[in-house]
Amino acid sequence: MTKPILSASLLPLLALAGCSLAPHYTRPEVAAAPAWKPVDGWQPANPSDQAPRTDWWSGFGDRTLDDLIVRAHAHNQTIAQAAATYRQARAITREARASLFPTVSASGSVTHSESGGSRTIVTNGVASSGGGSAQTSYRVGLDGSWQPDLFGQIANTVANARATEQARRADLASAQLAIDGELATNYLGLRATDAQIISLSATVEAYERSLQIATNRYNAGIAPHSDVFQGQSQLASARSDFEGQKRTRAQFEDAIAVLVGENAAAFSLPPVPGWAPTTPEVPVAVPSTLLERRPDIAAAERQVAAANAQIGVDRAAFFPTLNLTGSGGFNNDTLSGLFSSAASLWSVGASLAQTIFDAGARRARVAADRAAYDAAVANYRQVTLAAFQDVQDNLAATAILARQEALLREASVAADRSEASVRFQYQSGIVVYTDVVSAQATALAARRALIQIQSDRQTTAVALIQALGGGWQAGVPTVR
Repeated sequence: MTKPILSASLLPLLALAGCSLAPHYTRPEVAAAPAWKPVDGWQPANPSDQAPRTDWWSGFGDRTLDDLIVRAHAHNQTIAQAAATYRQARAITREARASLFPTVSASGSVTHSESGGSRTIVTNGVASSGGGSAQTSYRVGLDGSWQPDLFGQIANTVANARATEQARRADLASAQLAIDGELATNYLGLRATDAQIISLSATVEAYERSLQIATNRYNAGIAPHSDVFQGQSQLASARSDFEGQKRTRAQFEDAIAVLVGENAAAFSLPPVPGWAPTTPEVPVAVPSTLLERRPDIAAAERQVAAANAQIGVDRAAFFPTLNLTGSGGFNNDTLSGLFSSAASLWSVGASLAQTIFDAGARRARVAADRAAYDAAVANYRQVTLAAFQDVQDNLAATAILARQEALLREASVAADRSEASVRFQYQSGIVVYTDVVSAQATALAARRALIQIQSDRQTTAVALIQALGGGWQAGVPTVR
C-alpha cells in the first residue's frame, strides 16, 4: 500500500516539471535609423532577405585572391581555433541536455567469504577437528536515478549552453570574416605595392636619363655643376623609395603566408604582369537591416540570451530538488539459480532536498546574474551602434574616394605631360634644371597618389563588406 501513497505525494511535484524561472527573453531593442546619412549617389532601399550570399571576394576579379581565401579557410589557425571552440560548445550543449533524462547503470559482482577456521574440539576426552563456513554470492542488477526538472534548472542550463553554442558559431563566422578581410586587404596592398614598384622603376629610368642630360650639358660647359648634383640627389631618393617598396612588399607577403597557414620562409607570391585594380561596384541602395547578419552582433545577442537563461538556473536554487532512484536485480548463492524468481530483488525511493540557510549566497548569485545580463545588453547595444558607425563611415568613404580617384587621375595625366614638356625645354636650354626637378617630383607624387587612392578604394570596399557582415546582398538571417 505504500506505492500508491508515494505516487500520490509526488504527483503535484511532477506536474511542475518543465516550469522555468528565467525571465521571458526578448531581444534588446537598439534604435536603428531607417536609412543612412545622405551620401551623394545613395538612396534608401528595402532589403531582399531571400537573396543568397555570395563569395564577396570574387568581386575583385582575382583568381589568386580566390585561391588564397580557400587556403585560409582550410589552414588558418585562428579559424581552426574558433572552429574547435564551437565544437566544444556543441559538446557542452549535448552534455547539458543529457541531464534531462534518467541515468541507468548496470553492475555485477561475485563475493566469496569464509568464517572461522580449522580447530580441535575435545568432548569427553575425545578430540575431533571442526572447520569454518564458506559462502559465495552472485549478484547482477540495474540502478537508475532521475532528477525531474521541476523548476527549469536543467532546461535553463540547456538554454544557456545552446545560446553560448550559437554565440561560438557566430564567433567562428566572425573569425572567418575577419581573416577573409585581412587577407584581402593584405593581398590588395601587395598588388598596389607591385604597382608602386613598377612606377618607381620607370621613374628611376627617367631620372637616369635626366641626369645623363644634365651631365652632358655640364660637360659641354652650358650647365652648372649644381644640375648634376640635383640630378644625383633626385635619383638616389627615387632608388631609396624603390627599395622601401620592396621591403613593404616582403612584409605583405609574409603576412599573407601566416594567414593561409604557411611558413613565411617558404611562401612567395610573384608579381602579376599587367595586373590592374578592380573595385566591386557597391549598389546605390544598401539597407541598414543587413547589419542583422553581422556575426559579432549575432554573438553579442546570443550572449544576452545565455545570461538571461543563467538567471533561471540560479533562481531554481530557491526551490527543493527531487531525486528518484530505483534498482532491481538478482542475488543468489549459486550461479545456476541466479535468475530464479526467488533470487530477484528491487527497490524504489524518492528524496527531497531544500537549502534552509546559506547566508544570502543564492540571492547574491541571482543578483550577479542580473548584473551580467545588464552588461551583456549594454555590450550588444554598443556593438550594434559601432557597427552602424562602421558602415556609415565606409559608405561615405566609398563615394568620396571614387571622386578623388577621378581627380587624381586627371592630375597625374597633366603632371606627366608637364614633366615631359619641362624636360624637353631644359634639353633645349629654355628652363633651368630646378624646373625639371620640380616637374618630375610633382609627376611622381601624382602617380603614387593615384595608385594609393586606387588601393584605398579597394580596401574601403573590403571594409564595407565586413561592416555589412559579408556583402551588401541580403541573405540568410542570423542564426538563432
